[in-house]
Amino acid sequence: MPRAALLLLTLLALPLAAGGCTPVGVAIGAGATAATASQSERGLEGTAKDLAIKTEINHYLFQKNVDLFSAVGLSVEDGRVLLTGSVPKPEDRIEAARLAWQANGIREVINEIQVVDKSDIVDKARDTWIETQLETKLLFDGGISSINYDIDTVNGTVYLFGIAQNNAELQRVINHARNLEYVRHVVSYVRIKGS
Repeated sequence: MPRAALLLLTLLALPLAAGGCTPVGVAIGAGATAATASQSERGLEGTAKDLAIKTEINHYLFQKNVDLFSAVGLSVEDGRVLLTGSVPKPEDRIEAARLAWQANGIREVINEIQVVDKSDIVDKARDTWIETQLETKLLFDGGISSINYDIDTVNGTVYLFGIAQNNAELQRVINHARNLEYVRHVVSYVRIKGS
């Protein structure tokens, strides 16, 4: 079976992993997954490769320590990995990066995991609110291809990851993030398309 076909089957099988889905729901979910993947800058094959990397890293984190798995946020784009979240000890931060490097196809690991144990339920709720607001703003901004961005927020710091069409689009995304309530910092690891 050709490699691209195998990757497509992997993407289409993902909704089955949810379990308890109806056949109609699985078909709709699979179609939506494939359509979304094919529209992103990475394309279907690139999205499938990144998904495989993310799955492998999550497996390593989970096997090492369930608490570490729960604490670490993970974005993958073209073999580049962004680790976010907060952990109580510096050793946990180092261990998460070490585990990420073990996955096949890794080109770069960016470790933005914070070593703090000060965040509470209110901080986490604010971070979720920030992410939801920013994702909504990007989705409804006609000058932004929102499908190409991953957003993670930790203790008021917004991490942007993905591919921008150009500098103007990236600046629009950053401005949306900076203008949200509760945002303290915006850190961008977004690449410009073609660079």
